Amino acid sequence: MSAVRIGPYTVPNGLVLAPMAGVTDQPFRQLCRRLGAGLVVSEMVSADLSLWNSRKSSLRRVHGGDPEPRAVQIAGGDPQMLAAAAQANVQAGAQIIDINMGCPAKKVCNKAAGSALLKDQALVASILHAVVAAVSVPVTLKIRTGWDRDNRNGIDIARIAEQAGISALAVHGRTRADLYTGSAEYDTIAAIKHAVSIPVFANGDITSPEKARHVLDATGADGLLIGRAAQGRPWIFREIEHYLRTGEKRAAPGLDEVERILLEHLAALHAFYGDVMGVRIARKHVGWYLATLPGAREFRAHFNQLEDKHAQCANVCEFFRERHESLVTKDEEGVAA
Repeated sequence: MSAVRIGPYTVPNGLVLAPMAGVTDQPFRQLCRRLGAGLVVSEMVSADLSLWNSRKSSLRRVHGGDPEPRAVQIAGGDPQMLAAAAQANVQAGAQIIDINMGCPAKKVCNKAAGSALLKDQALVASILHAVVAAVSVPVTLKIRTGWDRDNRNGIDIARIAEQAGISALAVHGRTRADLYTGSAEYDTIAAIKHAVSIPVFANGDITSPEKARHVLDATGADGLLIGRAAQGRPWIFREIEHYLRTGEKRAAPGLDEVERILLEHLAALHAFYGDVMGVRIARKHVGWYLATLPGAREFRAHFNQLEDKHAQCANVCEFFRERHESLVTKDEEGVAA
């Protein structure tokens, strides 16, 4: 897949790590970038500057040392508040501002933010014009196909975005009402892509290299936004990049490499959040990494009780040692048979 331009920046392979609250923190962003993502985007940050002093918000805005361009997603429903938040993030080092109009979560939509904004096209236009005018860096937009299946206005929103000076558009192929159920509507993304000339990134259900190829062919999109499929599988980006470039599947990482990546990720989480918070946040990531491996459920029940970072790392090492021993035993039984 060819590179995609966003203002003065280039996404070399068109593969973007989607912003996910509680997931795409700095340790995960840097890991995904090393494993093949062409661009990574921060967790969603509230446009309400009065909330920025909380520890959670302050950690979400850490991107010193991140590979460039540094992209930060903001969310809110007030044009001037969003404009001010965009300026503040740029002053703090953001090089791309992404506006969230795709989040379906009730706590976001109830504040007239995220995908709730799709109901009010005039407000969408006001927000986009205000933010684009407020900063000199590229502004991108994440949307869904509409509010519900009777109100798919993604094409109208895309045209408003292009007229407002938005540099690129990401479209999750579901309505807000769909949440994450059902199948993504690639035909709607294709119609949106056809309606505008700015780069369009397709998002939704991209879980394998073959699916990535299918989505690109079905939508005509310039690039892909990958979110949930990267949880516990950050190497999906290099697998997709290799397949799109060569038409051949890259071998999945072996147990040794998965263990090394996971331990590296754990160390980064512990260092970034500190021992107490790092240990808690590590639990969900470990669950994602091990989800498909035998014995994972029993291991997680014990692992989630651990309160010490050294114990966490030791337990992960022990889990993989047992998996290796199990494989060796099976190989020996196969030879004996």
